[in-house]
Amino acid sequence: MRIFKALAVAGSDTSGGAGLQADLKTFQELGVYGMTAITVIVSQNPNNNWSHDIYPLPLEVLEAQMETVLGGIGIDALKTGMLATTEVISLVAKKIDKYGVNNVVIDPVMACKGTDEVLHPETTIGLREILAPRATIITPNIFEATQLSGIRSIRSVEDMKAAAVEIHKLGPKNVLIKGGAKIDTPDAVDVLYDGNECTILRSPKFNTTYTHGAGCTYASAITAGLAKGLPVHEAVKQAKEFITAAIQASFPLNAYVGPTYHAAHRLNK
Repeated sequence: MRIFKALAVAGSDTSGGAGLQADLKTFQELGVYGMTAITVIVSQNPNNNWSHDIYPLPLEVLEAQMETVLGGIGIDALKTGMLATTEVISLVAKKIDKYGVNNVVIDPVMACKGTDEVLHPETTIGLREILAPRATIITPNIFEATQLSGIRSIRSVEDMKAAAVEIHKLGPKNVLIKGGAKIDTPDAVDVLYDGNECTILRSPKFNTTYTHGAGCTYASAITAGLAKGLPVHEAVKQAKEFITAAIQASFPLNAYVGPTYHAAHRLNK
């Protein structure tokens, strides 16, 4: 039996709904063996309105983790999440080049859920100039798409298409802009651009605020599909179905947050 393997280079979400925890749950659900390289540890403070505290790991610790997986095991696909500094971004790019990683999913995490403030503004430049050109697919949400494309207001599907074209000029082979609840449409619309044409992906839009980890989950589902050899369009289609089911079955974790439910696609069959 062929074992497909994927590496997530991202932050650890202590509450379990996003980051590496979401990546591993998604990989497992989609039949891929998941491995991790932790960039930062994120904790949430229940005594301060669930504020996010971020603890970066030393660069040499990240490199040791990546060498364990890339040099010692090998992978079929790689996904990035929260990369807190340009030094981290440069290290990830170096490892992608050194080991010739073919399937690279860049989830350009720039802010914690519920905020529109870039965690580290300098990393936006690194994502644009260093990682985007190495991406098989980059998966920004609306806020991230404004930062990457330079289009400051994305309010419609046509705006999403225009932003996808601009982001594609940075060098990724494919761009997926996730519309989610930010676009005023009756359904949840995403735009996939492969350099030639835009494909519109639609799914039901659910009236819920329990979407913690949705972006991480969507990107890791794409990663799983690519690791198993699916073409990009098929991997995105599968991932869209996976995240739709996960959001539909999302639930409150406490008074502050509610994550998507990663097992929903399997339990609903």
